Parts: sequence; C-alpha cells; structure tokens
Amino acid sequence: MHRHTDRTPPSPHAPHVLRPSRRAPAPGLPSRLREAIEPLPDIDDPAFAEAFDRYAHCRVVLLGEASHGTSEFYRARAAITKRLVERHGFRIVAVEADWPDAAVIDRHVRHRAPNADAEPPFTRFPTWMWRNAEVAELFRWMRHFNEPRDARDRAGFYGLDLYSLGASMRAVIDYLDDVDPDTAALARKRYACLTPWAKEPAHYGLAALTHEQARCEDAVLSMLREMLEKRLEFARLDGADAFEAEQNARLVANAENYYRAMYRGAAESWNVRDAHMAETLLQVLRARGETSRAVVWAHNSHIGDARQTEMGRERGELNLGQLCREQFGDDAALIGFGTDTGTVAAASDWDAPMRVMRVNSSMADSVERQFVDAGEPRGVLHLRDIEPSLRRELERERLERFIGVIYRPDTERWSHYAEASLARQFDAYVWFETTRAVDALEGPHARGVPETYPFGV
Repeated sequence: MHRHTDRTPPSPHAPHVLRPSRRAPAPGLPSRLREAIEPLPDIDDPAFAEAFDRYAHCRVVLLGEASHGTSEFYRARAAITKRLVERHGFRIVAVEADWPDAAVIDRHVRHRAPNADAEPPFTRFPTWMWRNAEVAELFRWMRHFNEPRDARDRAGFYGLDLYSLGASMRAVIDYLDDVDPDTAALARKRYACLTPWAKEPAHYGLAALTHEQARCEDAVLSMLREMLEKRLEFARLDGADAFEAEQNARLVANAENYYRAMYRGAAESWNVRDAHMAETLLQVLRARGETSRAVVWAHNSHIGDARQTEMGRERGELNLGQLCREQFGDDAALIGFGTDTGTVAAASDWDAPMRVMRVNSSMADSVERQFVDAGEPRGVLHLRDIEPSLRRELERERLERFIGVIYRPDTERWSHYAEASLARQFDAYVWFETTRAVDALEGPHARGVPETYPFGV
C-alpha cells in the first residue's frame, strides 16, 4: 500500500435531506451486515451524533477518516465532537495537525491572546486538510461554546503531528525571549545545529546519516530537558504559554529523531511519528487534569489498531490507536470511517495542486464492497456489540482502502489498499456509500480564502 502521505466565503451545506433509500442486501455476509448496521439520519440531524453516546464514558474517542479530503468525514466528526463536548464534558479536541498551527486556533477558540509572532496556520501542503469550510465551522462553534465559560472549562484545540520543525524552534525561542533571555540564548545556540535544515528537514536526516558531526540529537534533547527542569518556574508565569512552549521543545526533539529515522527505514520513521502523537496526547490529557477526556481526529491508518492490519503484522508499524488501546483499554474507542464512491480532494503527487477527483468504486471482496452490498447507504456498525458469529466473519482479513492527501486511482489496488481485520481494528465503523470532496478554502476549486481566516469565517 502506498503510504497515504498525510503530511501524509464558504458555501453553505445542503439543507436537511431524507435518508437515501435502502436497497435489498446481497445474500451471505452483506445480508447479515444489514441486520447489524444501525441506520443513521442526515449528519445535520441531532439524532446522528446521539448514536455515539455509547462512547461518551471513554477517556479518548478516536474518530478516523478513509481520506483527508472527504466532506462527510469532517462533518460527521464535527457533529460527534460537538455532542461529546457539549453534552458529555470532553474538553480536548486533538487532531492530526502540527502543534504550532493548532496553537493559533486554540488561542482563538479559547479566547486567549493571540501570539503576535505566530505564522498564519495551515499554509503548507496539504492546505485543504485543515483550510476547509467544514473545519472553519467547527472553529466558530468552539469559540461560541467557550465564550461564557470559565477559562479552565473551555474546550481546546491541539495538534499531535511533528512536521513543524522550524516553526517549533522559533516558538521556543520567542517564548524564552519574553520570560528567560538567558535560556533563550542557550536555545539559539542549541538549535543552531538544526537551523540550516529548518526549511528542508529531510535533508538533515541524510546529512546526519552520512556525517556524524551533523547530528543534533544531543543539542535538542538538552533543550527539552532544560524546559522540563524549569516547568514549574515557567508555569507560574503563564501555565498555558509555558505548556505550549514545552510541547514545541518536545516536538523539535522528536522531529529531529523522525528525520534521521527516515533514512533508517519507513517503519521506524512511521513509529517515531505515531509515538510522538500518542505522547503529545498524553501530555495534553495530563495538562488538562486527571478527569480530562479527548476527541481525536486522524486518518484510519493512525486510529485503527495497527496490530490488526498488514501495517503491524508485516511491516512492524505501530500507531496511535494501538498505543491508546494499550494505555486505556476499553476506555479508548477507535471509530473508523469508510465510503465507496463520490469525489475527494487530493493531489496526484506531493506538493502538486489539489484536485477534486472521482473515487473509484471499491474492489470486490473489500471491506467497502461488503457494506455496498449490504444496501444501507449511511450507518454505523458498533463492532463491540455484534453477535459472535458475525464478529468471527468480520475478523477475517479483507482489503481496506486508505486514501491520504495523494490519490492515484490508476494504481489504486497497490497504492491505496491493505489487508485488515475490521472487527479487531476498530470498535465502530461509520459508513457513507457516496461522499463528496471537502469545500477547500483555497486552490483552483475554492471561492477564495477570506483574509481573516480562520478567525472571520
């Protein structure tokens, strides 16, 4: 399967529509699936999110996506997230995005003072992943929800990914310039090793592999230790700002390891990245208190248990969902999302322009084809609760589709399918037979990026 390389004025949504008509299921597994699938109303219907109340007791609810460019996945996750925040006390929304970008949004939605030194968020490829109308609407909702609440009770927005090496180094130094100039000078000295590679960090990995003296591991780890040793001192000045800076220092240390790992093997670099996501999530939960709970948005390849796919079985890869299960057991709910056909926002190669592409209909005997043949156009299968014989059938490994920011329909079998055991991979699976591309806020299909994005959309 091709790695899904997810880093790897907005139009209104369509009005409420009636549920698409059900078709007669095919015999065999599809017929049994039809009996087990809970039909869902339109996403805008409050009853849609109510179907996920059974996971409201969990410490973490991980919401997946089969692609990074599908509107229904974003809208459905937003509806579930709003309900978990509003009705069930979740106060962490953690996503597959870089920490500094998400920090800009977090300050906005929690009514904190903006960071004048921060760059505009989500300006690097793939911009449509977070610069879209569906996400912008969630930001508006979170800011409105938080406005009357005490600062400690506001829902925050956090990035789990580690692709922001240069921005995170800059953020650490800017923070220390304000609170501890002597330590800021140390940061400049230590980060100087990485500064030449800040814009092209992958080149650092090659240099570190071929020239031992180019390695910056000791310097960035020393900087992280320095931040941790002064944690209490910095927290007394402003706990939220201090935590933001500490996480940026942690990201720099893990990103340095990640870019070196790229040249040691794909599995090792993937594992460094997902271990960083899990570590960041745990740090956010710790910072928000022992009763805190989180909703996580990430691709299916990150939130489905890697041990139950060829990722883990054949390539030795772990992922965020696996690590959450190991940490929280049944208090982690892993919810995957899938579709058959429609359109998707994606690129044909890394850094290529976004296009709205037609999604091929799913392959025979794939997970997706079983749901198509079941004849339920929109629904959720709660895999924890299915009867044993159906569970055994769904534990059988089948092809499952993964589309990231890159979609190559001409080589889809080899680029986008991998074997997985659905019943072991997820705790629930949300199905939309037909889907459409996200409403990107820039690019050839956009209506123009508002100058005030994300604050004025």
